[in-house]
Amino acid sequence: MPEADTSKAEKNYYLDVPQKNELFFLKGSNSYDWGMKNRLSRIFDPKSGKTVMLAFDHGYFQGPTTGLERPDVTILPLAPHADALMLTRGILRTIIPAASRNAIVMRASGGPSILKELSHEHIAVDIEDALRMNVSAMAVQVFVGGEHESQSVINMTRLVDMGNRYGVPVLAVTAVGKDMVRDAKYIRLATRMCAELGAAFVKTYFVHDFETVTASCPVPIVIAGGKKLPELEALQMARNAIDQGALGVDMGRNIFQSGSPVAMISAVRKIVHEGMKPKEAYEMYQELRKN
Repeated sequence: MPEADTSKAEKNYYLDVPQKNELFFLKGSNSYDWGMKNRLSRIFDPKSGKTVMLAFDHGYFQGPTTGLERPDVTILPLAPHADALMLTRGILRTIIPAASRNAIVMRASGGPSILKELSHEHIAVDIEDALRMNVSAMAVQVFVGGEHESQSVINMTRLVDMGNRYGVPVLAVTAVGKDMVRDAKYIRLATRMCAELGAAFVKTYFVHDFETVTASCPVPIVIAGGKKLPELEALQMARNAIDQGALGVDMGRNIFQSGSPVAMISAVRKIVHEGMKPKEAYEMYQELRKN
């Protein structure tokens, strides 16, 4: 039997202290269950409200991308500098140490290779396997305007339903096909559709008038790094996106294909979490690169 409470000290119920009920820090996320919020707070730093995600899931459709031929060599040194890792379950299980403290955003859609029509994706991971890997979120590609638009949207809504059942948020990744215009009108459409249909946060491209995209999307937006840019340009893009309402970046090639990947992700962190100016961040990058 447990021991009885025999303390003679007078109990203190702090009658003059109202119980606090703090709002969740992340845009559009206050009504989620505790588990969903907890997972999102692994991805987004509660202090800054932002995130630096490192994307290296490219191999799920294009094989060993330049810079990702050996992710055990090129990615593991970068992981401690990222808030979250966006990757496939194969790389998670074979490369990432189980003691890693990073949030895991796992690619959950797939099917076609770069040799086929990319919009013909399906759900590629079972929710139970995602739970076994203790992921913080599942990512799904959404091809608004693509040949298989409806299928990709249904992939997302099915993942949202499964995720809501177990408290796992879904990241919708807006894909821009080669025949689509990458402008604010299209990005507003794609991001708003994803949010309306249940995505907890959205990854998309930075475009002109980006502030209208973030204003019209009721959930957090993180920007994709896109094609490899000169380091200063990539840092400027990150700064512009944050200034116009993005709550983080999910960069891949602009980090792991950089001349000094560790220096680059360190500079990106300074911009996202501490508000550093691009020129200062670039000078920091150059100094770290020398060392």
